[in-house]
Amino acid sequence: MNDIQKMLQAIINGQSAIKQELSGKIDRIDQKVDLLDEKLDKVEKNLTGRIDKLGKQLAYLEDDTPTREEYDDLEKRVDKMSGAPASQ
Repeated sequence: MNDIQKMLQAIINGQSAIKQELSGKIDRIDQKVDLLDEKLDKVEKNLTGRIDKLGKQLAYLEDDTPTREEYDDLEKRVDKMSGAPASQ
């Protein structure tokens, strides 16, 4: 082999080594990204569950509260009761 062929072979070997190293690093990054996706999915499920629970609690609380009309009626009844003399 002459000098030019040796230089080209050295360059090709170097590029091959770099390619293998980068390929290994990319594979490790892919694994980490997959793991991170799994963790994010778990967090999303937990948060969705919590939000759903809070939504249900809020809906139940809203069902228990009086409507505007009912509140106004209660206010009128309280006013009537406070104006009436107390029986002894």
